[in-house]
Amino acid sequence: MNNRYEGLAGEEAACKYLTDKGYKILERNYANKVGEIDIIAQDKEYTVFVEVKTRSDDRYGYALEAVTPAKIAKIVRCADWYLTVKRKTDSDVRFDVVCVGQNGVEHVVNAFTRLDAGRRNHW
Repeated sequence: MNNRYEGLAGEEAACKYLTDKGYKILERNYANKVGEIDIIAQDKEYTVFVEVKTRSDDRYGYALEAVTPAKIAKIVRCADWYLTVKRKTDSDVRFDVVCVGQNGVEHVVNAFTRLDAGRRNHW
């Protein structure tokens, strides 16, 4: 399976997982001039920005390890842009990571905050 197809399948699995948990999917593959966010969802009062990582095996490391400080910084900048454009700057915000792999779906709620941008991974 090629990486592009694997990534799309992982995002589809993540969306199904989140909707089954009661999340409302607002956007998929949202992109602007500063970056891209895989899924933007609503979970009760939270606007949730979700990074999806798909791995068929751990040969190149665990999925969560691929969410680097640089990636976090890009996601945060992109999320801030989204909130400004949608006039949701007063929203409660959360950053989650969904890992899709051979063992199913792992959802890390509140995986990082704005303060983690540029810092070393804590996992």
